[in-house]
Amino acid sequence: MATALAHARGTPTGTAPPDRDGPIRVVLADDSYLIREALREIFAPVDQVELVATFADGDSLLAAVDTNAPDVIITDIRMPPGGDDEGIRIAREVRRTHPNVGVIVLSQYADAGYALSLLEDGAAGRGYVLKDRLHDRAELIAAIEVVARGGTTIDPGLVHELLAADRPRQRSPLDELTPREREVLAEMAEGKSNAAIAESLVLTKRAVEKHVGAIFQKLGLEDDEVVSRRVTAVLVYLASVGV
Repeated sequence: MATALAHARGTPTGTAPPDRDGPIRVVLADDSYLIREALREIFAPVDQVELVATFADGDSLLAAVDTNAPDVIITDIRMPPGGDDEGIRIAREVRRTHPNVGVIVLSQYADAGYALSLLEDGAAGRGYVLKDRLHDRAELIAAIEVVARGGTTIDPGLVHELLAADRPRQRSPLDELTPREREVLAEMAEGKSNAAIAESLVLTKRAVEKHVGAIFQKLGLEDDEVVSRRVTAVLVYLASVGV
């Protein structure tokens, strides 16, 4: 569990796309030539991912989505033509035009405002990854795989900022959870579905669903347009264990 918690990856929030044949198709947009070439080198020896096209600006990427048919888009958060929030604009437009395409936003900023903006229209198939992690091929591939199947990847550097920005509390709401509910939440933090949690904890799926509902209620997570309840619950857990 330690590895999954440290990297806060894979909290599925949407319906996974059908199984695909061949590697995950990725397109990249970054105005830095060095970043584009570095990622090309990272993906070159990898069988599970195919980098099919790279672009230096957001408009070029969006214009080429239909032609390149990507499963996942990786985009810098700051680049032409939109400037500071170009990656967020791309994610929103792709959600509207190609809802099954995942988007990972790369940033050098552990900024809660950017991350919350990325998740405003839904957390499914979205990721926020700090550029400091690009040197770790395994981590980047894991993030791509999670987003491609409709999950969510949140960089652990953002956990405390997200919680402080969105849900300030006087004390930890985790104190209200039963030991079993904490076990279920820990499994959620590993990116497991309710069915997988049931198998891991030797419970029925119905029992897991009841525990998840109780977790949402005790954490005060009502239907939320900013961040999905499942993702927020995981962020609360990760913050509590000090990642």
